[in-house]
Amino acid sequence: MARIVVVGSVNMDLVTRVRRRPEPGETVAGEGFALVPGGKGANQAIAARRAGAEAEFVGAVGDDVFAAELRRVLSDSGVGTEQLRTVAGPSGVAAIVVDGGGENTIIVVGGANAAMTELTPADLDAIAAADTLMCQLEIPVSTVLAAARHARAHDTTVLLNPSPVRELPPELWAEIDVAVVNEGEAAHLGTVLKAVPHVITTLGAAGANYRGADGETRSHPGVPVEVVDTTGAGDTFTGALAAHWHEGPETALSWACTAGALATTKLGASASIPTREAIEQALV
Repeated sequence: MARIVVVGSVNMDLVTRVRRRPEPGETVAGEGFALVPGGKGANQAIAARRAGAEAEFVGAVGDDVFAAELRRVLSDSGVGTEQLRTVAGPSGVAAIVVDGGGENTIIVVGGANAAMTELTPADLDAIAAADTLMCQLEIPVSTVLAAARHARAHDTTVLLNPSPVRELPPELWAEIDVAVVNEGEAAHLGTVLKAVPHVITTLGAAGANYRGADGETRSHPGVPVEVVDTTGAGDTFTGALAAHWHEGPETALSWACTAGALATTKLGASASIPTREAIEQALV
């Protein structure tokens, strides 16, 4: 069983379902609303745990009405929360609009995630003891860099999902072992990904492509499903990939593509992440 530490974000997702997303300045009628715990970091930690890994989460919630529920969902999912701190102010939130085809539009307000400016000695110890560190970009980049450097110094594999995509310092790319990007992120980042030994590009329903340290590329097909909501599918893919990375890229891609597809069959992010048993039954 792989040991995964996630240094990242946790948000409350405010999910609204509509027949179609509004044009600028337009008001449309909603067809449903739900509060769903999410955040890229928390989603990936839960996905890794449900795919069969041990997972520890390093992050922050606020002291608002959402904090207890965000903490509970991580804990109930079997994710370690000893390094989940509470800070003054609101927790992170994401306003998500999902249309009839399952596509979404997301606005994230960082809240407590922006307070993740330093790593404690206990955070660093957890990273050093892990097989894999997973990071995203919904917390300060300086913290991601500090975590990656500490992981590399202790032979912990560093997996980065550079989302929301932005320009990153070269010294961060130098610490990354595995990058997971979608097609848009890959196009935006361009040649900087060449410095990363292992790059996985997700292709939505078409599956994913992999490029290894030797330059060899391969693809893995998608899993046909009836799509309800794509929110969190990429995070589920990344968590499952990390959980099985130690078994080799081919096996990890199979788990990731299957888990990511299954995550689109239910509404919401963390609520849609499949269990290990469900993934095993659908593996292709």
